[in-house]
Amino acid sequence: MSLEGKVKLLIDMAWEFYERGWRELEEGLREKDDIKVRDGAEKLWNAIINATNALILSKLNMIPASHWERRKALERLEDVDPTVEALGLRDRYGARERYLHEMTFYEGVIDAEMLRREVVKVRRYIEDVMRLLWGERG
Repeated sequence: MSLEGKVKLLIDMAWEFYERGWRELEEGLREKDDIKVRDGAEKLWNAIINATNALILSKLNMIPASHWERRKALERLEDVDPTVEALGLRDRYGARERYLHEMTFYEGVIDAEMLRREVVKVRRYIEDVMRLLWGERG
């Protein structure tokens, strides 16, 4: 598969995780099912990971093996592309890691208002990555 094909596959996976994540999160909140909420938050986090991997693969021709490597690769991209820094992708990545992966999934903190904000932020993150990859055509 070509590099472009792999990048597109990662973006498609990001959207799939996003769609499943927000649906599961909303179901869990409605049903007061903390496990569904936590699983939905983790899917949203995986959407961020896949979008970030797509960007890094496209720009640096690598897929990071860990969250730390992903953050370091985003730092490298900030050094070479002022738009990456202006969009605050490394900081946004870290914030989603904290709120979705650590607080909600691992610690079990269920804050419906915060989580609904996170859904919007995840969507915007993926959209920003797509603009970096392909411009406005996405």
